[in-house]
Amino acid sequence: MKKVNSVEEYIEINSHFGEALILLRDIINTTQLNESVKWSAPVYDLNGKNIVGLAAFKHHFGIWFFNGVFLKDKQNLLVNAQEKTKALRQMRFKSIDDIDENIVLAYVKEAIENQKLGKEIKPVRNTKPLVIPEELNQVLKAQSDLNDSFKKLTPGKQREYCSYIADAKREATKQTRIKKITPMILDGVGLHDKYKNC
Repeated sequence: MKKVNSVEEYIEINSHFGEALILLRDIINTTQLNESVKWSAPVYDLNGKNIVGLAAFKHHFGIWFFNGVFLKDKQNLLVNAQEKTKALRQMRFKSIDDIDENIVLAYVKEAIENQKLGKEIKPVRNTKPLVIPEELNQVLKAQSDLNDSFKKLTPGKQREYCSYIADAKREATKQTRIKKITPMILDGVGLHDKYKNC
């Protein structure tokens, strides 16, 4: 995933939905939210709390609502794009013609009000000790640079890699997965980093 430094650059990279992204950006910018780029995508916050973000994919684009679970969703427009997310909801579109400016603005304003009321799900930290699968542990012991890189990862990223190896049933699959993740660990990236904007 290419690092993006501005909202304009994000829109340019996703030019197949450029006009629609500009429209959504303009709608959001009529509110008091602050515009920035986080995780190489446009994010809008209120006093440092993320409220909404823009996202473009191959076949659709939309708005992320960071605490969208609290929205009333009277129009039934929100989807939970990832099973493991508790709070995040996405409003998806396939074309600019699908955007009703008044409805989008109403959802964004409701999200802002919810934040002001303190409605948010706080992340729960995993306190279980990290269990490194034996196959991965052997490779880490054999390659000190890989071991050092692994230790520098956040506990969450370490858990993702350990689960990825542990979940493989066949030994051959575990070895294939270890080969796949080795350069990623050395680069300091998480297993699912490229999907975090999806």
